[in-house]
Amino acid sequence: MNFKNNDDLKKAVVDGVLDCKGQDLNCAFNIDIDANIIVAGDIVARNIVAGNIDANNINAWDIETKDIKAMDIKAMGIVARIIVARNIVARDIDARDINAWDINAWDINANNINAGDIVARNIVAGDIDAHIIVARDINAHIIVARDINARDIKARNIDVWDIKARNIDAGDIKAMDIKARNIDVWDINTHIIVARDINARDINARDINAWNINAKDIDYYAVCFAYKDIVCNNIKGRRHNSKHFVLDGKITTREKTK
Repeated sequence: MNFKNNDDLKKAVVDGVLDCKGQDLNCAFNIDIDANIIVAGDIVARNIVAGNIDANNINAWDIETKDIKAMDIKAMGIVARIIVARNIVARDIDARDINAWDINAWDINANNINAGDIVARNIVAGDIDAHIIVARDINAHIIVARDINARDIKARNIDVWDIKARNIDAGDIKAMDIKARNIDVWDINTHIIVARDINARDINARDINAWNINAKDIDYYAVCFAYKDIVCNNIKGRRHNSKHFVLDGKITTREKTK
């Protein structure tokens, strides 16, 4: 369906719904309507401001809406309450819930990334820059980023297959459980890492501060300590006078328990 301008588009709204009846919606102008949009095909527009958007593919400069349901979303900026999509490609994402197969962005720049749950197979970004990242659960197969910069990262559970980043800079990282097969980071710079358990196959980092650490191999630069226990196969520091220790528990290497 094609429309001349936004006023022409508003005339097609019936009972608060713009139903494109299985067709694509192509607009060479900004879409600004107080209505829900239902499109079985694709939406192509410069800017979209609408109630709810339900479409196969969305390609726009900016999207501002309540809820988005789509196969693929491509936009410069996305502001929504709930985003459900197979793939999301965007410069900025601001949403309460993000549920996606893949989230691909060169930079995810947001003052706050607030989500009930962030669920994705892959999160791939050049930089993830946020003032605060708050989520109930962060579940992803792979998180790959050049830099993850945030003042606070707060989550009930962080459950990831692989975490790969050059730098993770955060004021505080707080989670009940952090579970990962591999955590491969050059620098983890954070004021506090507060976690009940860190479970990983391999941890490669500069400094580690946690309540419990359970890993196969721990490779750190200067200091690694836990308030209670460290359980691993091997633990070693890369600096000649590096130190690892626990405050109230013990360090157990599995080779010694065999």
